[in-house]
This record gives sequence, C-alpha cells and structure tokens, in this order.
Amino acid sequence: QEKKIFMVQGPYPIIRRLLRARGWVERRAPSTGRQLEQHCDPLHYPWLPAEKEEEQCDEDSLGIHHLMSYLARDQLPNFIWTNFLETVDRQLLRDDSVLNHYARVDAFTTKEGLCLSLQNLPWIEQADPNAFFPRCYRLGTRDDREAFIEDFRLTAARSLLKLALEEAGDRPVRTEQVPNSDNRKGRLCPQSWHRSHISHPKHSTAQSGSPLYPELVEEALEVCKQHLGVLQHKDIDRNTPSPCRTCIDWDNFLQQYYRVAHEGAGLVLTRQQRKQCQNLLQSLAEKLPQLDMEGKLNVWILKPGAESQGRGIICMTRLEEMLQLAWSYTAPSVQVGRWVVQKYVERLMTIFGTKFDIRQWFVVTDWKPLTVWFYQDCYLRFCSRPFSLHHLERARHLCNVSVQKWYKTSPDQDPRVPPDKIWSNKQFQEYLAQVGQADAWHKVLVPGMKAAILNALRSARDRVRFRKGNFELYGADFVVGENLQPWLLEINSCPTMSPSSAVTRQLCANVQRDTLCLVLDRKDNPTCSIGAFELIYKE
Repeated sequence: QEKKIFMVQGPYPIIRRLLRARGWVERRAPSTGRQLEQHCDPLHYPWLPAEKEEEQCDEDSLGIHHLMSYLARDQLPNFIWTNFLETVDRQLLRDDSVLNHYARVDAFTTKEGLCLSLQNLPWIEQADPNAFFPRCYRLGTRDDREAFIEDFRLTAARSLLKLALEEAGDRPVRTEQVPNSDNRKGRLCPQSWHRSHISHPKHSTAQSGSPLYPELVEEALEVCKQHLGVLQHKDIDRNTPSPCRTCIDWDNFLQQYYRVAHEGAGLVLTRQQRKQCQNLLQSLAEKLPQLDMEGKLNVWILKPGAESQGRGIICMTRLEEMLQLAWSYTAPSVQVGRWVVQKYVERLMTIFGTKFDIRQWFVVTDWKPLTVWFYQDCYLRFCSRPFSLHHLERARHLCNVSVQKWYKTSPDQDPRVPPDKIWSNKQFQEYLAQVGQADAWHKVLVPGMKAAILNALRSARDRVRFRKGNFELYGADFVVGENLQPWLLEINSCPTMSPSSAVTRQLCANVQRDTLCLVLDRKDNPTCSIGAFELIYKE
C-alpha cells in the first residue's frame, strides 16, 4: 500500500540493508540456482530463495525478511537497483517504478562513445574538448584513423623540437611531483615543488649506428610552421587536404625521431634554430591546449572501445606498432577495429613519485531538463610502481583497482604510498596543503572536474534514452596534470561499490546511502538531507 517493494540485482548488500531499515520489502530476483547451506534448508523454509547470499542467514536468522519477500513475490517492485539494465525484466516495471539506469548511455560511458560524443561537442556547446579530454580517435573509422596518424606525426615533430631545446640546455620550468621529505620533522618541503623528478635518457652526440641526418630539425621546424599556418587559418588557398602529409618522408622522419626520443641519439641546434624552436613552440602553445601536457616522448594509450576495468589497455610509442596491434588483436571481446587511441598525459602530477587517478561520483536524476548532482567526496587510486615514461608496464600506468590488485608493491616504491593504494580526497587536500597548494582542490580541481562532467553529458544527451523517474550513479576517472588541471579519462555507468580499502568501505557506503536519500526522500521533502551531494546543474 505504501509502495515500498524493492528489487536488488548484483553485489549491493548496502542498498539491501538500507532499504530494509526503511521498512521496505524485497521482491527477490530470479534464483541463480545455487543451493543454500544445510542450516538454511529451503525444504523447511519455502520462502527462502535457492540462493546463498551474504547476510542471508547472519542478519535474518528468523527469516522475517525472506518470509516477507515470499509473500511479495507476485508484487511489482517500486524501486529496482541493478548492475546491468539488460537484466531487468520489462514486465516488472510499473509506470511509477524507479530504476537506477538509463538506456543508451554508452554514448558517454564507453571509451568509443565518449570519444565520438566529445568530438561533436563544439557543434553543441561553446566548449573545446581539448581543454579537458586528451585527444582521442576511433581506429575503426577511416577518417579517425587518418586523423590519428597525422596527429601522431605532428606530435612527433613538436616533441623533436622540445627534445632539441632540452639538449641545448633550454629546459622549461617543470612542476615538482615528489616533494622531498624532511626526516627530522616528518614534513614535506614546499620549496621542492618546483624541481623535476621525472628522469629522461641522457642524450649524447656520440651514438653508435647510423648518424642522424642533418635536416631532421629543419624538417620538424617546417612541419610545425605549416601546422601553425593551418591553425591560424592561413591555408585557405591550398589545394592539398593537409599540408603536413606529404611535406617530408614521414617514415624516415619517425624512425629518426624514435632514435632521439627512445634510444638516446643526440641533436645539435644552431643558434638560429634554437630561437626558431622557442618561437614556434610558444606560438603553438597559444593554439594547442594540450601542448604542455603531451610531453615529448609521444606516448599514446590504446584501449578496447567497449571494455572496462583496464582490460586490454596498453601504452605504446610507435605508430606502426599501434596500428598493427589494433588490427591483429583477436580477443573475442574486442570486435575488429573497435579500438580507441588516446594521447597519454605525460606531464602529470604524481604523489611520492607514483601515478594516481581520481574516481569522482555524480548522479543524473533527469535528462529533460538535464539535472546533475556532484558528490563532494571521492578517492584516489595509486599504482604499484613508481611512475616512469621509459617503462610502460601496466603496474606503473593503470590505476584501476582491478589491475593493481595483481601487482605487489615494488621495492623501489616510496614507503609513503599507502599500502592499500587508496587515499580519500581529504587526505589529498592535506597533501596539497603540505606542498603549498592548499587552494588547488577547491579552486582548480573541483571546478575542472565539474566542467568536464557537464560537457561530457551535454555532448551525449541527444543519444540517451531517458525515462522519467529513473536516475543513474556514475563514476568519472581523472588524472591530474603538472599544473593541477584535471583531465577526464572515462565515465563508468556501473562504478564498483565493492570496497578495496578502509577508505572505500566508508565512502562507498556513504554514496549509496546519500543516493537513496536523493532519489527517494527528496521527492516528498525537497529540503531533506542528501548528504554530500551538491546540485551543480539544472537546465
């Protein structure tokens, strides 16, 4: 009578416990066929499902909840929380049922979908995806594949100029990632924030093998000049589709670039070339928001377009190897060509010499009008080995818990990295204050994450199939650049609620509790407590 019948499908004991505490009755989802333990024999208790669940016999020793579920077995649920929309029987939905998913959200919750949606963002909003989303291409489409090849080549040319300037001693000021520890006082030294920790190969002009051809720097300069002309719209009268595709022998250029970037071959600049490099890079920086974060080693990250939890992701530095891998990979879960390739954020912030990312939750409660709630608590995930651009194994570069759980912490890892590889955002804020960046969280990081999330949602909203009364909890993943700017990597439609640490045990429980308050209580009481949720957008 009070419309308090619910159904839970998936590993969500917190949701089940919270709804039962509210006096709701559960209609059990279809059995998986597993039998109960002897002391919960279904022959003696016909209302008990033929399924063993956590808390079934521990929390309900009298069988009250299961008895009520048995009595409500033919009632339609008013609230459904499931891990996959596809598992919900449409016949169970009432007109006023509340469901925790929308349809066709793959437009922004898959790597391929987000890539395509954000490519179209400038046509929808006055926003540039390059300001918050690393450049991304779908290798299964010809236009994207050709655009990626051109981007890789242009990035190699810019990177060569950066390497040449570095060799000449013109190193830009970098942001320190690993503040030194004052062992006597146990504190961090803020002044060390401005010294670089990332090691790069020492270049030498006396290298074995064939020498670099002397026109290498001149070719890179010419390519960058032509690209700058394109960016400044000076190519209107050109007949060629792209001035950068045929201006040099790219195969030869890339092989020489690999020697400089990855094998330590040396470069020598004339004084005139040095000045040209400086001026060109400065002009390009005004047109390319990602020029600084892209670094100089041209690292890209190859991802299956519809996978999650880090499956199949590889960091690579050579164009021909990336294209070959994308078309030769035979895993059944990856359709031919369904790969995306994304620019790796080379100049990123690390903590204690270790890469981390941020898992940030948000909820959409409506799409027309678009209504978005930002969760003010989040957590950081650390890698198991120190960050290095010259060692591209997953343990150093993929922060997913599902990836890192397979790796032991390496002996050369800084002991200050948490053993469970998780921090809360409050611990991160304390760290930022210690290194002299106390305002960065509220003034740079949070506004940047909110803007990126809203732009991603706006770019995809016309493709989402929404149903009034539904909602969805998402988990967005960000890395942080050296300048503390957040870069959106992906958005997950079913963020894990299984705790991997004391921090996530508390935070995951809190966000589930607050989500129920937001979608159930606020309907009847707009002033009720919604915990750490903040309304950041209502169209």
